[in-house]
Amino acid sequence: MSEEILVNVTPRETRVAVVENGMLQELHIERGWRRGVVGNIYKGTVQRVMPGMQAAFVDIGLERTAFLHANDVIRPNQPESEDDDALPPVPQPVRPVTELLRDGQEVIVQVVKDPIGSKGARLTTQLSIPSRYLVLLPQSRVIGVSARIEDEAERTRLKGLVAEQSLPEAQLGYIVRTNAEGQPAEALAEDLAYLSRVWNIIGRRAREAAVQTCIYEDLSLPLRAVRDLIRKDVEKVKVDSRETFDRLQAFVAKYMPVLAERIELYTGNRPIFDLYGVEDEIQRALDKQVPLKSGGYLVIDQTEAMTTVDVNTGSFLGQRNLEETVYRTNLEAAQAVARQLRLRNLGGIIIIDFIDMVDEEHRRQVLRTLEKSLAKDHAKTTVYDFSPLGLVEMTRKRTVDSLQRQLSETCNACSGRGMVKTPETVTYEIFREIVRAVRQFEAERLLVIASPKVVARITDEESPAVAELEEFLGKSIRFQSDEQYLQEQFDVVLL
Repeated sequence: MSEEILVNVTPRETRVAVVENGMLQELHIERGWRRGVVGNIYKGTVQRVMPGMQAAFVDIGLERTAFLHANDVIRPNQPESEDDDALPPVPQPVRPVTELLRDGQEVIVQVVKDPIGSKGARLTTQLSIPSRYLVLLPQSRVIGVSARIEDEAERTRLKGLVAEQSLPEAQLGYIVRTNAEGQPAEALAEDLAYLSRVWNIIGRRAREAAVQTCIYEDLSLPLRAVRDLIRKDVEKVKVDSRETFDRLQAFVAKYMPVLAERIELYTGNRPIFDLYGVEDEIQRALDKQVPLKSGGYLVIDQTEAMTTVDVNTGSFLGQRNLEETVYRTNLEAAQAVARQLRLRNLGGIIIIDFIDMVDEEHRRQVLRTLEKSLAKDHAKTTVYDFSPLGLVEMTRKRTVDSLQRQLSETCNACSGRGMVKTPETVTYEIFREIVRAVRQFEAERLLVIASPKVVARITDEESPAVAELEEFLGKSIRFQSDEQYLQEQFDVVLL
């Protein structure tokens, strides 16, 4: 299985694509005017403690105040957790937020979720600083190993290496990342030294910096991609910018010299994303409907509360019987859903409506295929069994906006409904508004300005109704089309 990472750099935007066997799997975007803040550490001020929400709003210098829940506040003498997942320990039962925070208090916090929609950033005081092979947990004393490293001997080896090489007097905790599997002691020692330097700098800035300022900023997107996305399967990292290539080379030479030969400068005349078909894939990732090779298709709907995925057989007729056709479609759909969630960066609650299957073994195989296809996803996912209604419920950790919300905005014509009123509906709204206006105000004549499609309908199909309305009101009504008006927009002007 071949995998490549493509880095496309333009003056105001950087994009990183993960391509596996010629197919786009992930897309990360960073724009100069709106860099993500996940992973950044701030010195903030508690603006308002909300006992009813068990949370506080914290000013960290961003446009909107950020949200800190009592669950995410480290308490003194908090019990240690032996959780080996690559995340900070889960906190213990919560004390009232008023005992943990007070208005005006200065706090050192880290962003765990970017501002999404109208919501501010989500914060934690449980700091974590990642490097290539380790995650530093300053408030912990535990050394854990990523659950994705399954070999028990390797887990023991890695844990022992970190325990031997970390400084006991520093009293810091670490999580060994999946990338560390098979790495020598020297590589882990370099990461430990790097994290120690970073933590010392953060400590100094935390003491000296003014409030509402950033005291630690995560790496830029190309550097993060090299740090977090390169695995054994990744053959090349191709970069189309000489300046970014030089920065990557310097970064790799300092922290991961064994990867130097994988970084490659792309100098072709054709844009790198065009060469790999990534631009076309991005456009398709914004569509609701996803075709399957068999002739079936998915329909993906993203709402505020959840994302729903509907599976349909479409033109796929199968070879044997209905149950077999449904089973084959669902198997293909399970793989496609896993890829689409990763590509579109969909998070939160996800409901998948597979086509109904009678055979229990078929259900198990579809669920197993979904879980296996999600295994390479960098975001944490949890999949539940089929519900009594035949739906599969799952969650995927969300830290940044979905691809659709990064690249799109609400449609002015439909205000996000995905539908617009028909010209017929708008016509009758106009008639009601005319009657309302005449009863409220004195006027000899009325002028109605609307979209060409609506005016065409009124002057053609509804001309008898207009004549009746003029006779009923005793007023003259004139209609004017304007290309600038959307289908639902109109104005009734009294003359």
